[in-house]
Amino acid sequence: MTTDQVTYTEAELLADHATAEPLIEGGVRCHGGFAQDGTYVSPRTKHRVPAIEAWQAQNTELFGTEVLHVPLDTWPTHVPNVAQARHLITAGVPEPLIATLTRIGTVEGFGANIRFLQPGDMQKHFAEDIRGTAIDHLGRGLFEAHGRDEAGWEEEAGHKDMWFAARDIAFEHPTADIDIDAMLARMGFGQPGSGPGIELERALPDDVDVNLELIANLMIRVLFIEVQAFHTFAWAEEWLSDRELVAGDGRAADLVSFIRADETPHVGYLKTALTEMRDRTWIGTAGERHAGTDMIGTLWDRGLEQSLGAGRAQTRQAVLGEVEHWCLRHRGGAEILAEFHSLATPQASDPEAA
Repeated sequence: MTTDQVTYTEAELLADHATAEPLIEGGVRCHGGFAQDGTYVSPRTKHRVPAIEAWQAQNTELFGTEVLHVPLDTWPTHVPNVAQARHLITAGVPEPLIATLTRIGTVEGFGANIRFLQPGDMQKHFAEDIRGTAIDHLGRGLFEAHGRDEAGWEEEAGHKDMWFAARDIAFEHPTADIDIDAMLARMGFGQPGSGPGIELERALPDDVDVNLELIANLMIRVLFIEVQAFHTFAWAEEWLSDRELVAGDGRAADLVSFIRADETPHVGYLKTALTEMRDRTWIGTAGERHAGTDMIGTLWDRGLEQSLGAGRAQTRQAVLGEVEHWCLRHRGGAEILAEFHSLATPQASDPEAA
């Protein structure tokens, strides 16, 4: 049996590594910092990362199973692609890229909602012991760390503001000339600060505690968002690092790389806790028992279908609508738009997708 530490206090899971230098951008203190050698150090990872590794090893020893995994190539590449992004900027239509970076930052802010989940006593839902597991720490530091990473904490900015900073660096503070409220409304967000609530359409047996299903369901949804976001990181880093294309001498791309590093433990703990749930027996409210493989499998399949289907289509429609909106406001916009579509990445499952 693993001898690594598997039980942590909330304070430990929220603890930072000591750093030699803070991360400051545009006069704003961001979370994280830099080691003596200049390497970026993600926030709240002093104990969180080794904890995730220990929980994964423990679960494999106990159940002989592998940690849940969903490959990045499950999702198509980013829309617009890098060639389309370059084309829009060089054609003098950067606004759709500004909109995309704004949308991403706004979504990151919504990520703080995960801290509103209230796991309570999770042991009552499982037949097997959950002490010293990721499940047992969801409400004791893991959800809180995730929320702080996304939306910031106290005086330190999180991913929401780091994405906005990347946008402002690359396009030299463009929002003064753009109606951000209208932009977000066109992309389906309504007013800034509003966001998707924690809603649940039930899929599991009625005797399964509704709060447990809500927690597992949201964790799966967030996991899929986090994994496919790595397409976004690669996309943004590529064109934001081009010093001839955008301003900032690559600082915007650096910020995105820091966010990417911060997201890795999010994927790690979500996969770990969901794996632990999958490998355990669930206990219903009246004592009925259900195989975790069935419970997580049902939610996983439904969540993946939503992510690849309606969710993807909605995001794509919003992005392409913003591209059309801005292209047609410029001289020669129809030709710019036609060239944009000609650069689309073919999708095997959707020949007409951009």
